[in-house]
Amino acid sequence: MEKVSLPKGTRDFGPAQMAKRQFIIDSIKKVFQKYGFQPLETPAMENLSTLTGKYGEEGDKLLFKVLNSGDFLKDIDDSRLKTKDSRLITSEISEKGLRYDLTVPFARYVVMNRHEITFPFKRYQIQPVWRADRPQKGRYREFYQCDADVVGTESLVCEAEIILMIKDAFIALGIEDYSIKMNHRAILSGLAEVLGAGENESALFVAIDKLDKTGEEKVKEELNAKGFNEAGLILLFEILNFKGNTQQKIDFLSQKFLTSEKGKKGLTDINEVLSILKSFGAKADHVEFDISLARGLSYYTGCIVEVKINNVAIGSVSGGGRYDNLTAVFDSKEKSSGVGFSFGIDRIYDAMEELKIFPKDATAASTVLVAHLDEESFTYGCKIVQMLRNNDIASEIYPEQIKIKKQLEYADKKKIPFVIVIGSEEVKTGLLTLKKMESGEQLKLSFQEIANAMQLYK
Repeated sequence: MEKVSLPKGTRDFGPAQMAKRQFIIDSIKKVFQKYGFQPLETPAMENLSTLTGKYGEEGDKLLFKVLNSGDFLKDIDDSRLKTKDSRLITSEISEKGLRYDLTVPFARYVVMNRHEITFPFKRYQIQPVWRADRPQKGRYREFYQCDADVVGTESLVCEAEIILMIKDAFIALGIEDYSIKMNHRAILSGLAEVLGAGENESALFVAIDKLDKTGEEKVKEELNAKGFNEAGLILLFEILNFKGNTQQKIDFLSQKFLTSEKGKKGLTDINEVLSILKSFGAKADHVEFDISLARGLSYYTGCIVEVKINNVAIGSVSGGGRYDNLTAVFDSKEKSSGVGFSFGIDRIYDAMEELKIFPKDATAASTVLVAHLDEESFTYGCKIVQMLRNNDIASEIYPEQIKIKKQLEYADKKKIPFVIVIGSEEVKTGLLTLKKMESGEQLKLSFQEIANAMQLYK
């Protein structure tokens, strides 16, 4: 018999895990809605022509391609099949791919529906994405993203609000120790200019993006191979390794960018975002200007952000940035500037598990279990559980006649915090026994008293 298994890089989520994941999703969704974002969903599959060329050379390699329906090889020339080079026939056997992220499908949606959309258009989207990556801790082939994007405005208020939303979400999740790293693509372009490598800036972006994964020496080797000279690399790492607070880094770069208009533009934008944060009455705590932050996706053109939870062995849990030309790749007349970011639910989940900060009630399916001693109390209990549900209190009744000890064990295993125990006395008097599972305390209360207490508990 074939061994049952899952594809590598994918996972099942049982009820306890789903309850925690739902806590994360609901917390983030409330933040998105508080800032005026509307929900959107797009298909799991997109045309490969929609996806290809939007994520850079590295990203294109990670696209999951979907084979065409039917006999997809019947029209392929035999000579090309004999080469065993799948790249020669990919375009003919696969026209669709699983989405790599939610931003490119969002841009495609905007172009297709631009006459019905009110701009600036603020949308959030919470759906799975797929990447043909090597599975490892914190990196999966199927994972959920929580995106929020604004398209149709160049205002840096949007960048400031991204920082505010990240902060609000982490307050809701109970995450206290984290860093919001911020940079600007124009600053990276300025780096390329002062290095005399403006025509090769894409290679610079890709290499710098790997800095925290592969280390300085590997990045130098990669840039050497791309034609960067030793003097340029010395200057590059003098800049990248500069230590100081945000203002000190801005002052340092201002001196380096005296001849770079792009670099100056990037610094001006960073300063304005920080100024807007002050206008909102928000502190710049947790925010760090990181000169080495590159983010590999090629569609970013302005401010970029990346968020890491400190003291956990997991990569970034959120990131995003400004993109000025993404809609134009679908329609040259449609050049709407956009900015957005994404939370990685799976990495946030792993980090919260490692930090042990999920609230206890996040795993509870029901608030109350109605337990019963005999047939008469079961019948009475059915009325009680329905009354609880009519009061929007999540509740269930144990479905079988078994010992009360077993019913309490059931509640304990399911993390149900309260049990109403019904016997002949409860049926006779109408006063119900409410047991608090954590403390073991028992109270005799009327149904209305219990319902009021449960409303407070919610």
